[in-house]
Amino acid sequence: MAALFGARVRRLRTAAGLTQAELGDRTHVVSTRITQIERASGAKPTLELARALDAALGAEDLLVELWPYVYREAFPDWSRKFMEYSERAVVIRQYAAHVVPGLLQTEDYARAVLGLDALLDGEEQLEERVSARMGRQERLGSPDRPELCVILDEAVLRRPIGGHAVMRKQLARLLGAAEGRHTTLQVLPFDQGGHEAMGGSLTILFLPDGSEVAYTEGSDYGQLIEEPVNVSRYKVIYDRLRAAALPPVMSLDMVRSAMEGNYRGANLPSRSDRRRLAQEQLQQSSGGRLRGSSRRVPRGRRPGP
Repeated sequence: MAALFGARVRRLRTAAGLTQAELGDRTHVVSTRITQIERASGAKPTLELARALDAALGAEDLLVELWPYVYREAFPDWSRKFMEYSERAVVIRQYAAHVVPGLLQTEDYARAVLGLDALLDGEEQLEERVSARMGRQERLGSPDRPELCVILDEAVLRRPIGGHAVMRKQLARLLGAAEGRHTTLQVLPFDQGGHEAMGGSLTILFLPDGSEVAYTEGSDYGQLIEEPVNVSRYKVIYDRLRAAALPPVMSLDMVRSAMEGNYRGANLPSRSDRRRLAQEQLQQSSGGRLRGSSRRVPRGRRPGP
């Protein structure tokens, strides 16, 4: 794909009667960068550069449309396939063990998370990855946006990645997302103990043709599961996590408390409170779908045994 992208740039540049130096001037890069792109050598073009090339060459977004495929080439086959499935999914269910899922990250939080990669080649690659992540979020605002169900481990709320200011904005972003009709947010508290998904994150994707895939991910690995019998096993694991997590109304209260900086374990409601509120939400929700709200949970209660 990088070679195809480069060939398109070369063909468009030649048709426009521009030299590599002239195209570099128009896109604010050195001529050797244009040479690298056309030869598919060196660092891959950033999304910002693809847009600049499109504008300079009058390509009508052709290069921007090709760019995601060029970007994906930096990832293993299974990761690229997962990205393709994600872009088509009608329902996305995620359990995040360590960080906020990419679809709900703020730009500053994403930059802080992606910047932790020990194999990162430099600032340009970091910005390329941040741009790609932000670009994938655009689907959440489109007419074909998926239904998004996210379970966050409590550790996600308590680890201030990027510093407290970045984390506060990220938590506010979660609250804003949970107000939408297509997003449900729950938190799995520490007091639930061990579970089958410890050590990694889990995503279940429901595709338009009725098929389903699962994806598990750790700090340095990822696995795409497509066999129906194995996907069903992961669906059961996700359902158990959802049952153990706080109902959305309580989850949002925990996010608010973390954002306000006054979260304490003593604020967790008892398990009987959780069951009661979960039943109320089930009765009030349309079609049995759990929804978040602004209702506050009584404070001062300690977790049940």
